[in-house]
Amino acid sequence: MKITGLLLALLVSLAPASAAGPATLFKDDFSDAKLPQRRALRGDWKFTNGTATCTQDDALFKQFKDHGPILFYDLAHTDVTVRFSFKAEGAKTVVFTANGEMGHVFRFVMTPTGTSIRAFPTDKPDAKSIALATERLPLKFGEWIPVEVKLAGSKATVKIGDAPAKTYEHASLARAKVNLSVGFAFGTVSVKDVVVNQ
Repeated sequence: MKITGLLLALLVSLAPASAAGPATLFKDDFSDAKLPQRRALRGDWKFTNGTATCTQDDALFKQFKDHGPILFYDLAHTDVTVRFSFKAEGAKTVVFTANGEMGHVFRFVMTPTGTSIRAFPTDKPDAKSIALATERLPLKFGEWIPVEVKLAGSKATVKIGDAPAKTYEHASLARAKVNLSVGFAFGTVSVKDVVVNQ
C-alpha cells in the first residue's frame, strides 16, 4: 500500500501543469471597494453585491474630453485570458482595451448597432487604430453579457455573449501589455466576475 501511494504521488507531481488548469493571475469579485491593481475613474463607481456600477456624469464626460467611466486594471501581461460580465442600460458604447506601455494594443467597441475589433500597429500614445473586423454583434441592454478575450501572441480570440468565439490576428497584438480596462459612454454599466488567467 505504501508503494502504491508513493507511485501515485510521483505521478501527480510529474503531471503537466496544464492538467491542473490555467493559473489565475488576477481576480476581482468587487468585495473590496479598493484594490491596488484597480483604478475606478471618471465617475462615481459603487461596489455592492459583487458588482461595480457607474452612471455617466455628463460634466465629467466633457472634462475628460468625451471619455466616460472606466475600470483600469494595472496588470503586466502578454498571453492571458480575460473574463468578465457586464450589464448596460442606455450606453452608447462598451469598450474593452488591452494597453501597452505607451498606448493601446487591442480593443473591441460594442455599440447598439455592432462591434468593432481594432488593433494599434505602433506603441505610441497617438497611434491610429486599424479595423480587424466589424461584427453584427449589437450591444444589448438589461442583461448580463459574459465576455472572454484570449490574447496569445499575434492572435486575439473574442467571445461575447452567446455568439461563437472568433479569432483575429495582427502582429502588433504580441506586444507586452501593462494594463487592461473596461469602459463605457453614456447610461449605466455594471461589471462583475473579472478574472485574468495565464
